[in-house]
Amino acid sequence: MAEDIDVAQPVGTGVLDRTPMRDEEGQLRHEFVEGITRAIHAADRPLLCEVVAELHEADLGDLIEALAPEDRVSLVEITGADFDFSALNEVDETVREEILEELEPETVAEGVRELESDDAVELLEGLDEEDQEEILEKLPAAEREDIERSLLYPENSAGRRMQTEFIAVPPSWTVGQAIDYMRDTPDLPERFYEIYVVDADKHWLGAVSLDALLRARRPVPITELVDEDRRRVSALEDQEEVARMFGKYNLVAAPVVDTTDHLVGVITIDDVVDVIEEEADEDLKALGGVTSDEELSDTVWTIARGRFNWLLVNLATAFLASSVLGLFEGQLEKMVALAVLAPIVASQGGNAATQTMTVAVRALATRELGSFNAMRVVLRETTVGLVNGLAFAIITGIAAVAWFKIPGLGIVIGLAIVCNLVAGALGGILIPIVLDRVRVDPAVASGTFVTTVTDVVGFFSFLGIATLWFGLN
Repeated sequence: MAEDIDVAQPVGTGVLDRTPMRDEEGQLRHEFVEGITRAIHAADRPLLCEVVAELHEADLGDLIEALAPEDRVSLVEITGADFDFSALNEVDETVREEILEELEPETVAEGVRELESDDAVELLEGLDEEDQEEILEKLPAAEREDIERSLLYPENSAGRRMQTEFIAVPPSWTVGQAIDYMRDTPDLPERFYEIYVVDADKHWLGAVSLDALLRARRPVPITELVDEDRRRVSALEDQEEVARMFGKYNLVAAPVVDTTDHLVGVITIDDVVDVIEEEADEDLKALGGVTSDEELSDTVWTIARGRFNWLLVNLATAFLASSVLGLFEGQLEKMVALAVLAPIVASQGGNAATQTMTVAVRALATRELGSFNAMRVVLRETTVGLVNGLAFAIITGIAAVAWFKIPGLGIVIGLAIVCNLVAGALGGILIPIVLDRVRVDPAVASGTFVTTVTDVVGFFSFLGIATLWFGLN
């Protein structure tokens, strides 16, 4: 076995105690990954089973991503029933799909059976329907129906995120009966924070938090503890709205109901944290013109194809901005300084616009910016653009005069800087608002439009003012 992993067995110590997985900065140690790789090649099942048993699912996911593609599948196959399939939800979607496609459906089905329903749905939803069906038909009928029902809900909805394992009790029970039920039932959810009260038809009646339940006397009717106003979630509600509700009302769990108010599941805070991370990741990628499903593990061709269309749009807008320079071709030939300084004006406006746009897009996503305060925010951003424009007009004007020894050039570029920073501020706030109103994701489309505005206004204002100031015809 690999020399990097200590196979000695001191009493009370595990593999990770003997051979640390991470260095002081929290990064995976190359020696550890190499040792696991050699263990896989040697088919050292006892050691590999010990490793996967000790690792948290997130750490196991990091290890899987660090392995070569062929070794990832081997690790799952060698460790068999000891492998925690929830670790596959911690890796890039591309890596997960590659592993699942290589494994036998029976192997995946056995792993899925050990997962809670929300984790099982997350694991399978990226596969095509044929592969999903092949795996699902290997599951017991009850488990298969729960997963299939969740997969029928729209993508990114609460129905896809919820887990179908929850505790529901009738309103006729007492506190003691509810506690005894939880003690005697073996198949409770792994973690839960409250129980729910439903009628005979499973209509949601209210929730009882565990702290209230444990503080009450056993003979107390459960109905006396029910919170009928507990916030609940529609199974069709967008996951981003659910995450926003959790943050606003400091929730750790929320019941999920269908259109007829039947209790169908529960969403917990760990699911919401995943949603927040995914939405933030998606918005960040969108601002950079990158598709939301791009992963580090994707192939060169997949990445290039995903980025091509947006780069093509940017090329078209770049030609539009450059056409403004063409209008002033004669002026640029007479004064070379204009060609040197024009990109400075455009880039300053673009940077200011990006700052405003970032704040606006985030505020729209969190519902902090709406019709109730849009005008106030627009006026504020315009004022900020004007203040910064005046400040940078002085700085840039002095630098331009010192560089080219032409006094009037400082005034020209100063005026252009003020115009473009104000235009950038207006574009950075108004374009995301307009796109949001017409139901277009502002994170996806704002960047190109805003950059085009600042380039066109920057070039036109600078060269137009210079033409008038210096009499360049």
